[in-house]
Amino acid sequence: MIRVLLAEDQAMVREALAALLGLEADIDVVAQVASGDEVLAAARAHDVDVALLDIEMPGATGIEAAARLHRELPHLKLVVLTTFGRPGHLRGAMESGADAFLVKDAPAAQLADAIRRVLAGERVIDPALAAAALAEGANPLTDREREVLRAAADGSTNADLATTLHLSPGTVRNYLSTAIQKLAARNRTEAVRIARDKGWL
Repeated sequence: MIRVLLAEDQAMVREALAALLGLEADIDVVAQVASGDEVLAAARAHDVDVALLDIEMPGATGIEAAARLHRELPHLKLVVLTTFGRPGHLRGAMESGADAFLVKDAPAAQLADAIRRVLAGERVIDPALAAAALAEGANPLTDREREVLRAAADGSTNADLATTLHLSPGTVRNYLSTAIQKLAARNRTEAVRIARDKGWL
């Protein structure tokens, strides 16, 4: 029996996925959590074989949770699920140690098949997403540029950002300017939108 941990913050989606997987004779959903920061403890407590991780969760994203699991429980197989097939998310998931990356609107049978395939040592990636990620290329933003751009998303001034991030206003301005230029955006708002659409934030 394949023991599965399901991490998904939306109760209705989580319960539906658990019910669908429960119909499979060889899969048992032994643990469910609603936030990314609960994942590691649940995986340890229930001795799971596979963790299914939603990307967008409170506490820690699915990608952050995947990286933590990969580091602490390297034998565990990781399947990342997403509503939006963003190339940057695929790349981030793979870099974090994920064994599979699927969109949630895939048929349930495909998810069950992916669980079996990763346990057999395969990597399972949605083909359209893989092609888009290759075409898109790597995230051009540095970690610090991403951090500043993410913090700027709420419309904070450079002075506010400088205080929050413990940087000088000039340094904040430079990071934002570079990020805007790299993303070929007209302003910081557009830069945030572009980076989010590509899964780079």
